[in-house]
Amino acid sequence: MRAWAIIENGKPLQLIDLATPEPRGREILLEVTHCGVCHSDLHVWEGSYDLGSAGRYDMMRGITLPLALGHEIVGRVVKLGPDATGVKPGDIRIVYPWAGCGTCARCRTGQDNLCSKPRSLGIYQHGGFADHVIAAHAGHLVDPGEIDPALAATYACSGITVYAAIQKIMPIEPDEPIVLIGAGGLGLSAISILRALGHRRIVSVDTSAEKRAAALQAGASDTVDGSAEPLAKAITAACGAPPDAIIDLVNGSATAKAAYTALRKGGKLVMVGLFGGELVIPTPFMPIRALSIQGSFVGTPADLNALVKLAHEGTLAPLPIETTNWNNADAALNRLQHGQVTGRLVLKAETA
Repeated sequence: MRAWAIIENGKPLQLIDLATPEPRGREILLEVTHCGVCHSDLHVWEGSYDLGSAGRYDMMRGITLPLALGHEIVGRVVKLGPDATGVKPGDIRIVYPWAGCGTCARCRTGQDNLCSKPRSLGIYQHGGFADHVIAAHAGHLVDPGEIDPALAATYACSGITVYAAIQKIMPIEPDEPIVLIGAGGLGLSAISILRALGHRRIVSVDTSAEKRAAALQAGASDTVDGSAEPLAKAITAACGAPPDAIIDLVNGSATAKAAYTALRKGGKLVMVGLFGGELVIPTPFMPIRALSIQGSFVGTPADLNALVKLAHEGTLAPLPIETTNWNNADAALNRLQHGQVTGRLVLKAETA
């Protein structure tokens, strides 16, 4: 198979030939038709991320190069392993990419994303920047139905990432403000999902005027300039009072501090982004203010099924999606790195 692969961290992707994998056991081989380009791809490509005063974290532990990136995948079933059931060749499916070992307690209870021995596509296995991928089993494949496959591909990461984060702050009254820090692909996905769930007060924070405008168009009720000083005060002003829930889709030092500071007593901060940095807080304020800070890492197969069901019901507004030819993989990654993407950018195979 052909693959746009990392040969060396931080260097241009190269088009290489790899052996097409043979599905074993319950595995299923798919030909990739669409693959989203995600900020997580950038972190793997760079090879590390910022831990603030602790230095940088080496992401490449357990990762073997060359590696085909890409985990937001829609593909066409090509071949089933000898024990695989549930799909047939020719079926179009969204691929759940956050595979685990398949046997631990987390995996057995449907929390594959929290497995301590991950086998995620595009990270520990070749992903959708290759023209074929392996799904662990049919339970990791979801029928997109009539959903645009370019949009459906984004549900496998950006979609379920924000869906899972939103579940961690619910229930909240529809007119209580929910703050979303970041109005890129994740932020716009979160606005769309919140609107589909019936939420009306959505405050979007971003440093880009263009992205704030996109957030309003997507259904945000209010926006905040992310470069405002102090940002916590600007967030509180936009909400009319300290907010009860903030989802930080950037999660850098500055945004985390502003979010923590802005929360009302009993409020909750959900950290999602991997921009990097650290949050230093006075420990007495955590119990005194009864605050909660929780991390949220992608989502489960159940989250993917629930999100696709929401889309099938017709209440989930589509994101701005731009497709580009699969052969433009390196250029697409560079555009994302330089902040030149509003919404989501998706690679499309010539055979799609």
